[in-house]
Amino acid sequence: MDRAEQELRTEILDRVKRLYELRAAASAFVPGRSPVPYAGRVYDHEEMQSLVEASLDFWLTAGRFAERFEREFAAFSRVRHVILCNSGSSANLLAVAALTSPKLGDAALQPGAEVITTAAGFPTTVNPIIWYGCIPVFLDVHLETWNVQADKIESAITPRTRAIVLAHTLGNPADLQAVQAAAHKHRLWLVEDCCDAVGSTYDGRLVGTFGDVGTMSFYPPHHLTMGEGGAVLTDDPLLKVIIESFRDWGRDCWCAPGCDNTCGKRFDWELGSLPRGYDHKFIYSHLGFNLKVTDMQPAVGLAQLKKLPGFIEARRRNWSIYRDAFREFEDALLLMQPTPNSVPSWFGFGLTVRDDAGFTKTELVRYLEQRRIATRMLFGGNLTRQPAYQNVSFRIFDGLENTDRIMKNSFWIGVYPGLQTSQTEYVIDSFRAFLAGKGGRQPKTAG
Repeated sequence: MDRAEQELRTEILDRVKRLYELRAAASAFVPGRSPVPYAGRVYDHEEMQSLVEASLDFWLTAGRFAERFEREFAAFSRVRHVILCNSGSSANLLAVAALTSPKLGDAALQPGAEVITTAAGFPTTVNPIIWYGCIPVFLDVHLETWNVQADKIESAITPRTRAIVLAHTLGNPADLQAVQAAAHKHRLWLVEDCCDAVGSTYDGRLVGTFGDVGTMSFYPPHHLTMGEGGAVLTDDPLLKVIIESFRDWGRDCWCAPGCDNTCGKRFDWELGSLPRGYDHKFIYSHLGFNLKVTDMQPAVGLAQLKKLPGFIEARRRNWSIYRDAFREFEDALLLMQPTPNSVPSWFGFGLTVRDDAGFTKTELVRYLEQRRIATRMLFGGNLTRQPAYQNVSFRIFDGLENTDRIMKNSFWIGVYPGLQTSQTEYVIDSFRAFLAGKGGRQPKTAG
């Protein structure tokens, strides 16, 4: 890059910073009129400058920013390999697809194999299991943690069981000691969906590092954002190559974009029934996809990654504010609790309306939404009751009583780093007003 271009780039980035500063004046929060979002982007001029810098390169597909993000996020996550892709849902697809690879021999997932999971959660945790012809085996969850009843995994395993695929609900880690023990004992693949749990730890260790594969999402509501984006984590070098292949059209070649002949024998391979010497860049070992990122997405992610420890701290702080305040409401509301031996990086604050509360979840949610306080269900509730799953083959082990209760009685509110003290206070006051008046159940007296 010559001096003239560098000076022009510097001028452009300086102007981007000035533009951010013009926009950045925060408007005052007006209770009842201003929204209290469940999530949102938290960024400053650094993200905007990094995005513009990547656009000025005009490389567009994955390049230097993607390579750097993969390297730095691997260091943060304490794993050997991070493979970027275009969403957390794609990360889940790649994780399961990789386990079907013929390169894994007899260990590969085959159609008809059973995969232990839960029905209380997001559909794209489960959908890849179905797309590859496997049978989801749905276990119930605990009402306190919203995570799998791990003590039932052993009993749910059959000779057809080949894998466990579980999400850490709202950032709350599953009972990984029990889950990992079952996976090791029965030689099952373990996939951790950490899309809502970046930075959560279990036994002092980051989630996403206990299984064979971990997945992450960088959608705007999540712990850090690229706009759209996701990642697959693994310590296994073979799985890394397989995941990259499925991500990159299913090709056998492992050259980075813009590179040729990394293997040094581009025209010397003989694979499948192709003629010897067929160009390795156009040999396909998997029925793959194109799920790559642009270089602009990780450019934003790199600026976000520097802020991630602060984001995680703020999420934990906001969750603790709600936990301490909502204890006065426990006669009517069951508060979601962290899994023992874990330190969650919370995605939301979960609440379940008790059966004898004197009001319904819908009444409370409508009241909050009318006051412009955003609420969310636990995604699909009980997935087996969703229209899309009515003609899907699955097995339910020992009932889904708590899953149904969460579908009927539970919801969550946001704890994202952008919340102001005035907003959290307004949320607490709104719950208090509902419970003291319209709800018909008096909150506990302080002390």
